[in-house]
Amino acid sequence: MEGRRHKFAAASRTRGLTCCGTIRHFEEYSARNMANGDNAHYFRSSDGLQLYYRDFASDKDGTPVLCLPGLTRNSRDFEDLANYLSDRRRVLTPDLRGRGLSEYDPEWRNYHPSTDVQDAWTLLDTLAIDKVIVVGTSLGGICAMAMSAQQKERVAGVILNDIGPEVNPAGAIRVREYAGRAKPVHNWDEAIEQFRGTYAHFFPGLSDVDWQKLVQRGYRENEQGVPELDVDLNVGKAARKLKPKTGDLWKMFDTLCDKPVVLLWGVLSDLLTADIVEKMQLRKPDLDVVPISNRGHVPLLDEPECRAAIDSLVDKVV
Repeated sequence: MEGRRHKFAAASRTRGLTCCGTIRHFEEYSARNMANGDNAHYFRSSDGLQLYYRDFASDKDGTPVLCLPGLTRNSRDFEDLANYLSDRRRVLTPDLRGRGLSEYDPEWRNYHPSTDVQDAWTLLDTLAIDKVIVVGTSLGGICAMAMSAQQKERVAGVILNDIGPEVNPAGAIRVREYAGRAKPVHNWDEAIEQFRGTYAHFFPGLSDVDWQKLVQRGYRENEQGVPELDVDLNVGKAARKLKPKTGDLWKMFDTLCDKPVVLLWGVLSDLLTADIVEKMQLRKPDLDVVPISNRGHVPLLDEPECRAAIDSLVDKVV
């Protein structure tokens, strides 16, 4: 990918796609339309990058919710959850640097959790927000623990989506190896087929529409109308070459001892295993563990068990 910014197709289109021998309409998820939406905004990172976020406003008072995505994903994964919660809470869904509509970093070594945490603080400081509930998916959950360790008083509660202070080595290797390395595709059908072939064992029972939505949110069209991963490929390079700089994650997890914390556990996950969950429960006996039997890494946050647990935590925090 060339340059520090994405280049987008001029307008969204509706395409006819073929899949499994049938024809169906597939509405392109237009990043351009998102960028022009009423709740789309940008802020400047401490080192000058232009970073994107959506602000789902609410007419109700209460601690806002900050949603942080996984390694190669973006804020679009939280759109449904943000709309669901915004009748009660203000919800912020940023794109981490190098993902989605945020600017790419010319220094690939900046793609690591400590930078993502600093960017999160910059966003909150820019908006003069003192305290948040953090929903963190995978990498986003690591950032949530690091945020609590750095400024404990500003984290009111945490929802960890299939991540803990320890990861299964086999799952970590898989994530590092696949990050940013999907083979090029020629159209949306191929993107869906490729994605489904790679992750089907983590998401049994998803419908065709569900698979389309997952792909829409993780890919974008280039100027030729061809879908590409919506992430700077250097994010994967950094994951493979850099050692984590977040510190002792168990000590960071311990800073959550007096906060409400929900752990959404995809039982089919290769990153968060039963023994790690047990260790977390021993460390924090009041941890609300929510097993999602038909999900691996990661639950999609629309499952009834997830929504009920998220509702419970949000209702506990003033």
